[in-house]
Amino acid sequence: MALDHKQAATEVLAAVGGKGNIVSAAHCATRLRLVVADDSKVDEKKVENCAGVKGCFKAAGQIQIIYGTGTVNKVYDEFVAQAGVAASSKDDAKAAAAAKGNWFQRAIKALGDVFVPIIPAIVASGLLMGLCSGLSAAFPGLATSGEFQLVSLFSNASFVFLQILIGFSAAKVFGGNPYLGAVIGMIMVHSGLVNAWNIPTITAKLGDQAYQLVTATNTASAITTAGGIPMVSILGRCL
Repeated sequence: MALDHKQAATEVLAAVGGKGNIVSAAHCATRLRLVVADDSKVDEKKVENCAGVKGCFKAAGQIQIIYGTGTVNKVYDEFVAQAGVAASSKDDAKAAAAAKGNWFQRAIKALGDVFVPIIPAIVASGLLMGLCSGLSAAFPGLATSGEFQLVSLFSNASFVFLQILIGFSAAKVFGGNPYLGAVIGMIMVHSGLVNAWNIPTITAKLGDQAYQLVTATNTASAITTAGGIPMVSILGRCL
């Protein structure tokens, strides 16, 4: 007997607490994905006994109801019509589910959203660095070749400029301009900050005493050799 998709949607809607309990509805290839306002109103056993349902479980803040390929999209169309909710994508459903979490869960998700997109770059660089390290250990003379040094330079680029990647990704996650986020990362690895001892106003702190680097006796190399810490003088304070 053919499944009555309208009846199937009606039964599921009643089992999950009615249309007033639906926050978001989406579907993938086999499952109807629902985000509800109050989980206590959902009767999972009743959902599993609804027409056409092959299984039901909760994951990532969503109630996922299995219908199967070719069926779920038809039940979904009837469901959103009866529930009076707008059709949503899987990403929309995930966002709605994440918004229900506590502050710690939201913080962890935000952290993951920032770093997950840049994992491929980090992994690729790490593998290439490991390969270069292994080759240089096996063939010591190889490390002096121009080709090897060029590949080695490529391998650590993601780590050298990691702040730029993080700034770009974080700006996208938090709704900012990604290019401005990248600029913030660039500031953090700016050569003027990395090579601070080249700035004329730089000072170094040796013990409790601050010294001006650009003098005849207190050169940058002399102070750093003695254990000094290069510091920048900003607004009269050594940073």
